[in-house]
Amino acid sequence: MLNTAIKDDAFTEAPRNIPLDQALAELSAAKDEWAQTSIEKRIAILLEIKDRLLPIAKDWAETASRMKGIPEDSALVGEEWISGPYPLMSACNGLVETLSKMEGKGFLKSLKKRQTQSGQTAVRVLPHTIWDHLLLSGVSAEVWMEDGVTLDNLTQHTASAYNTPANQRHGKVALVLGAGNIAAIAPLDVLHKLFSEHQVVILKMNPVNEYLTDFLNDTFKPLIDINVLRIVKGGADVGGYLCEHGDVDEIHITGSGASHDVIVWGAGEEGLRNKAAGTPKLAKPITSELGAVCPTIVVPGPWTASDLTFQAENIATQKMHNSGFNCVACQMLILPKQWDKKPKLLKTIEETIGNMDPRQLYYPGADDRLSAFESYAHNVTKFDRGAIRACLVGSETESTDDKYRMTEVFAPALATHEIDILDPEAYLRAAITFSNEKLYGTLGSNIVIHPKTIKQIGKKRFESIIAELRYGTIAINTWSGLGFLTTACPWGAFPGHTLQDVQSGIGFAHNTFMFDQPERVIVRAPWRPFPRNLLSGDITLLPKPPWFVTNKKQHKVGMLLTQFQHTPGWLKLPRIFLNALLG
Repeated sequence: MLNTAIKDDAFTEAPRNIPLDQALAELSAAKDEWAQTSIEKRIAILLEIKDRLLPIAKDWAETASRMKGIPEDSALVGEEWISGPYPLMSACNGLVETLSKMEGKGFLKSLKKRQTQSGQTAVRVLPHTIWDHLLLSGVSAEVWMEDGVTLDNLTQHTASAYNTPANQRHGKVALVLGAGNIAAIAPLDVLHKLFSEHQVVILKMNPVNEYLTDFLNDTFKPLIDINVLRIVKGGADVGGYLCEHGDVDEIHITGSGASHDVIVWGAGEEGLRNKAAGTPKLAKPITSELGAVCPTIVVPGPWTASDLTFQAENIATQKMHNSGFNCVACQMLILPKQWDKKPKLLKTIEETIGNMDPRQLYYPGADDRLSAFESYAHNVTKFDRGAIRACLVGSETESTDDKYRMTEVFAPALATHEIDILDPEAYLRAAITFSNEKLYGTLGSNIVIHPKTIKQIGKKRFESIIAELRYGTIAINTWSGLGFLTTACPWGAFPGHTLQDVQSGIGFAHNTFMFDQPERVIVRAPWRPFPRNLLSGDITLLPKPPWFVTNKKQHKVGMLLTQFQHTPGWLKLPRIFLNALLG
């Protein structure tokens, strides 16, 4: 994921910035008091945030859509509902539930737990409520913990920041460098720092979407009023000044590996020397979410014509959500070379993308990145859709430049890689090896596989196989971005990256159940939506998912789901289901 807020000249010496100094002084003065704030007061603040968000949510979504060039009457406005106000509202709900049952970590008691085939502790976080069962019928999410976290000691490795008595806690000042693409990223980072880590926050907005500043200032007013949050705007100079400021204790960045390295090691030749020597210029704790070259593995199986259509829409969503400006946008489509369904699937993907509502290449530098992709791609297909210059599909070979595999395009560009194996299990193992060893980053991956093929492999054996796939979120028959939208799930890279080999980043960005040592998230969705699911043996009432780029009612569903998250109720369900079915 690119970030334009930090550039190579970010750390040139800057004069004192009195407003920033004052903001940080106010945060520093309040950090211990916030760390010691009672659970009751924290819950009250979260509920007030929800109440403040609801009346401005529509203006928020429509403003973001307009700034991204989405027509006012387009269903694509729903993307801004579903990736903006909705997850923020959902996160508040999740944090309220966790905090209200913090004594004895009581919130863990209602979560189903098991041991995976690989011996890891797995906790099911979705479905959790009756509303989850109804609104996301057939969708599930499990959090797999790192080795060493067992069913017996899970409590010790969850919400550990709350193990210290409130009157003995000391706070910190965290700098959050916001993302410019998905609206909810920055506010979810803020909530995580404040409520899971007891840190007060200065949020520096990304110039690309700093138009959201007023909405966030309004929504987070209860936090701003008690001096535990400040939201500021500015470019590289402001980002650099804050990173090096003595009052900033920790940093979280959503951006690119290049931006991360400038912050940690310094710019230019000095930065290269520091990195080679292992001597960071900035010796502060830093966590990060830095995107990746995300794969989608298509496993051969007994697909019908309607299966091909639906899964083409699924893959198109993985690529084209938010115009391709997404840290888990599929960049590498992995396919079985001799599979007889492959040509039809590719053609249907191309047709699906080609028939989409027009989009804008709103993110800076997209044209240049697409041109670079085109220069080393093979068999390029271009889709001119309004102001979006092109979506490219290129076939990758062993002799192709490593840029396919090692550089996140961060634009609507898709490469394909073919594996000459037809046996589903052998093919899946080969695709996982390729993804682990040849692609840069470990943030999100997707597997598209027919339920009958899973049955053929064996459910237990299938679980053991996917345990080898080293990504922070693995989506089965859905998109890994759903893991981000499901705020109970930890969001971040597969653990183990270092400052010198950071790839998709270090740590995680949100996690309303406050797990301390998550390794990965497994998200599953039905093979087919209701009512066609009956043919594939899925038990689900889920129609076409509202996050699909082809859903013609996603703007209505996104609005209704956000309103529902504010105040759940049975009387709201029929309208949601009706619009969902019409999508």
